[in-house]
Amino acid sequence: MTEPSETTSAGDEPMREILETLLANDEDITARAVARLHPSINAASSITRNGSRSKLLAEYQQRQTEYRRWRGRVAKRSGTDTAASLADKDIRIAELEATVQLLTASHLAMLRAVGELGGFSKWARFYEQYREARDKLAELGSIPEATVSPMPADSPKHRSETKCR
Repeated sequence: MTEPSETTSAGDEPMREILETLLANDEDITARAVARLHPSINAASSITRNGSRSKLLAEYQQRQTEYRRWRGRVAKRSGTDTAASLADKDIRIAELEATVQLLTASHLAMLRAVGELGGFSKWARFYEQYREARDKLAELGSIPEATVSPMPADSPKHRSETKCR
């Protein structure tokens, strides 16, 4: 006579194929579902009362639970929601890039104005302590590279016309 484990192992091959099919199709893995599809097992109790079959069923149920949990983490939203979210992120990235360009341009304009007023050396002295920040600004193109010439002084005639408050 053969050992019961050998018989159940040989008999479990169709059951294993059925379980793989149920797992692949994401159908609920139950003893009743396996019994319905199995060629020789007619009742769910034939699976639950047999130790090796019950253990095999439990393994596949655990695998299905893990599979569904991971699938839920990856795709909690529908494809259209994901696409909409991606489009929103693209818009946000474009807005942030535009903001960086605006800040870079305004910083460059500020430096040119400071340079025209003769204060660029003071600004440079301030940033001596912040070499990394100055290097980053240069990398972003925020520091003017051209020489800046001072503005001609206003004539005294124009200064007397302006009122100080």
